[in-house]
Amino acid sequence: MEKTESDKIRFGLIGKNISYSFSRGYFTKKFSEMGLERHSYENFDFDHIDQFKGLLEQNSNIKGFNVTIPYKEQVMPFLSKIDPEAQAIGAVNTIKIIGQQTIGFNTDAYGFQKSIEPHLRVHHKKALILGTGGASKAVAFVLNKLGISYKFVSRSPKEGQLNYTELNKEVLTDHTVIVNCTPLGTYPNISDKPDLPYNFITDQHLLFDLIYNPEKTAFLLAGEQQGGKISNGSNMLKFQAEKSWEIWNS
Repeated sequence: MEKTESDKIRFGLIGKNISYSFSRGYFTKKFSEMGLERHSYENFDFDHIDQFKGLLEQNSNIKGFNVTIPYKEQVMPFLSKIDPEAQAIGAVNTIKIIGQQTIGFNTDAYGFQKSIEPHLRVHHKKALILGTGGASKAVAFVLNKLGISYKFVSRSPKEGQLNYTELNKEVLTDHTVIVNCTPLGTYPNISDKPDLPYNFITDQHLLFDLIYNPEKTAFLLAGEQQGGKISNGSNMLKFQAEKSWEIWNS
């Protein structure tokens, strides 16, 4: 018997300009390997988060979403419920749909913690978080949990945050973990990188980039050349995707 549209179990990614996205390829392959023929995963490229409401009204067979830049914070007012951890973080990257209810979760924090922990050493006491978007909030939440103090770095800093112009030898010597949460250096703009004084990076530093394409961003390459330890965001993505899958099926 041919499967109709209503037989499908649909999942998808909400974001803006997301044709590059990892999620669709990851879940499509996963469903195929698991023999889940009714399952599908698609991209929902929104110009504005207001389109979310219409999408839900017109489709009853969507069971869950991932959420990416720039909607991790903007989507929150549209949800029926938010998991306490996602509420504490202030950003949602996973939505589970049960009947008319939309429930928001954050699996970025889980993914980041699992992927950075193996790289941390005892001297990693202070961190710089580059960027202030939704992903940076999950990073801050995890660093706090791990007892690592942090400062946000922004081109237009709010109170208590640093401007890139303030990053000198003293700041970099003090902060030996640097996490890039900006999109700078993402394919195809692979020569872009955050504006840091990379010459002050040493073998005591750990540079972590949430970007996964290219495998080594200009940020990571510059740190590596100075003897720093580096990690990209590919493991974080896999961990957060698996956590999303677990939530959708729980």
